Amino acid sequence: MRILKRRARTIIPEGAESPLAAALHGRDRALPETVAEAIRHRETLLAYQPVFQAQRPHGAMFHEGLIRVLDPAGRIIPAREFMPAIEASELGRMLDCNALDAGLKVLARHPALRLSINMSARSIGYKAWMKVLDRNLARDPTLGERLMLEISEASAMTVPELVIDFMDRLQPHGIAFALDDFGGGATVFGHFREFCFDAVKIDAQFARDLARSPDNQAVVQALVAVARQFDMMVIATAVERVEDAEFLVRTGVDGLQGRLFGAPTIRPDWEGEAQRRRA
Repeated sequence: MRILKRRARTIIPEGAESPLAAALHGRDRALPETVAEAIRHRETLLAYQPVFQAQRPHGAMFHEGLIRVLDPAGRIIPAREFMPAIEASELGRMLDCNALDAGLKVLARHPALRLSINMSARSIGYKAWMKVLDRNLARDPTLGERLMLEISEASAMTVPELVIDFMDRLQPHGIAFALDDFGGGATVFGHFREFCFDAVKIDAQFARDLARSPDNQAVVQALVAVARQFDMMVIATAVERVEDAEFLVRTGVDGLQGRLFGAPTIRPDWEGEAQRRRA
C-alpha cells in the first residue's frame, strides 16, 4: 500500500501576517508614494473610454477621461488600484487637477470632442483645481460647453449643499454634470430638486449579469424611473455582455459604456487621426 507523505505546513503565529497579506499591505503602503512620484515627474495621463448612444445612430456621445499614473517601471496603473488609498488626501486633489488640465487641453486640440472628467467633491474648495479651470477657460471660453464633470454619489451626498453651490457657480460656463455610481450609495433624494445633474451613471454592480438577475433588473428600472422624473440622461456603465445591453436598451437608458463597446485606451482614434493630418 502506498503511503502518502503529508506536506509540511508553515505555522503562522496568531496575530502575525501571512506572506501574501504582508505583500499586499506593503504594496498598499507604497501606493501613495508611487502616486506622489508620478505627480512629481508629470507621469500621469488619461485613458479614454467611449459612451455610445443606446438608440440609433449608436454613435459616441462623449468619452470619459480616466486618470492613470505610471509606476517606476513605466507600467500604467488604473485609478481603482490607488484611488482608495489617496482619495481623501491632497494627492487626490492634485490628481483631480491633473485630470482636469489634461482633459481641457485635449478638448482644445479637438474641437469636435466631448469629454467627461472625474472629480471628488473634496476638490471643490481646492484653489489649485479652480485655477486650472479658470486658466483653460480664459484661453477658450467654449471649452466648458464640451466638458462634463463626474462626481460620485458617495462624494456628492457627503456635502450636498457644497456641490449644489458649486454647480450653480459653474453653470454659466456651460459645464455639464453627471452623478457617478448612481444607486451604489445612500442617495438623499430630497436634494435632487436642487442638484443640477444633467446625467446619472448607474453603478457598475447592477450591470453585471443583468439579463439573468431579476434583482438587478428591478434596481435598474427603479433608477431609470427616478432619473427620468428629474429629466436626467441615464448612462449604464460596465456593460460587457450583449444580453445585458439589450435589456438596458429596452429599459430606456440613453447611453452605454463598457468593454462591450470599447475598453479604456491611452491611444484614442482621434489622436491618431490628428497625427495623420499633420503628417
